[in-house]
Amino acid sequence: MIDIKLLQKDFDYVVTALQRKGVDNELLNNLKTLASNTKQKRKEMEDVTAEQNLLSKEFGRYKKEKLDVAPLQENINNLKNKKQELEEQVRVLEDELTSIILGVPNMPDESVPNGADENENVILEVVGEKPTFTFEPKEHWDLNNGWIDFERGVKIAKSRFAALRGDGARLERALINYMLDFNRERGFQEWYVPFMANSNTLQGTGQLPKFADDLFKIEGEDLYLIPTAEVSLTNLFNDEILEAEELPMLLTSYTPCFRKEAGSAGRDTRGLIRQHQFDKVEMVAITSQEQSNEVFEKMVACASDLLTSLGLPHQKMQLCTGDLGFSAATTIDLEVWLPGQNKYREISSISNTRDFQARRAKIRYKDGKKNILAHTLNGSSLAVGRTLVAIMENYQNEDGSVTIPEVLKPYMK
Repeated sequence: MIDIKLLQKDFDYVVTALQRKGVDNELLNNLKTLASNTKQKRKEMEDVTAEQNLLSKEFGRYKKEKLDVAPLQENINNLKNKKQELEEQVRVLEDELTSIILGVPNMPDESVPNGADENENVILEVVGEKPTFTFEPKEHWDLNNGWIDFERGVKIAKSRFAALRGDGARLERALINYMLDFNRERGFQEWYVPFMANSNTLQGTGQLPKFADDLFKIEGEDLYLIPTAEVSLTNLFNDEILEAEELPMLLTSYTPCFRKEAGSAGRDTRGLIRQHQFDKVEMVAITSQEQSNEVFEKMVACASDLLTSLGLPHQKMQLCTGDLGFSAATTIDLEVWLPGQNKYREISSISNTRDFQARRAKIRYKDGKKNILAHTLNGSSLAVGRTLVAIMENYQNEDGSVTIPEVLKPYMK
């Protein structure tokens, strides 16, 4: 959540930042009016409170000096009633302001390049050599190795669900274990977390209220299937005050992820790239404000080195303002090379949300006598299904078989 105090103090700065992210001007103008009205009404309430306190002190003097307190008592009662009315008005205005602000995205860092959409993202680095083939490489769904059963996945559930069999299922499990071990060696503590979360948790990381249509809700319960382990890992510290010495906290977890993909109709309808259920190993960091840039670079390096260890060529992509996610202040995507598709595709997205999620989730740390909002970061390390796809396409053989990368062979036993 953006800082309401900053909004009221320097509205033009906030507007300029949010306009870079494509926030509608009408919404911003409404936000300005509401923020101004809320600030003014709170000032009225504070003035009445101060006057009431002053007269209350006078009341004691009047009684001590045996003066007529009736007129003074009447004024105090009137002020008390007025204060109660103003408190209710302030509460209503602040609830309305909070409701709107919960739907306003994070402000992008000043270093993030301007751009309308993904076509204006900036390539930072290309890592690894693309494989060469003596045959025309196939897309993963055309490889005749029997690893993926799309038809039975649909039969069990619906479209955009798939089942893995045999070596495909074993490789999925091997990738999960390898990724967790890799992250643990880089200093990330492994967690096992719930695959469901309540509405307060999802509001804390920004999925609610804006993206409710993308979530699978449990009927009759205040529970949703999580869209990413970022939700669970970050909110482990919801409404907590941490010690500065505990930071940075580096966390990793495997979970299945569930997304309706409500806004992706017609995209990637074939294959494993865009499924309603997929496995992911996630990295999350809770840091002090001074640590977050260094940890951001550490997380990008971790995901990139993981891809390199698997022999998968990839590129690092700085997202422009128009392609940034709702909660992100800055994001670097890792895109893996898929020879069957003859293009790079996103496989990891590393984001620094600054204090945006921490303000929503009330995650703070104690620095001396002050409680300061933490910074939260998250990133895929990696999307397991997409990594499986990348291995299938980069390590495919002409007969449709797939060579297992060396680092994964111990995990396939």
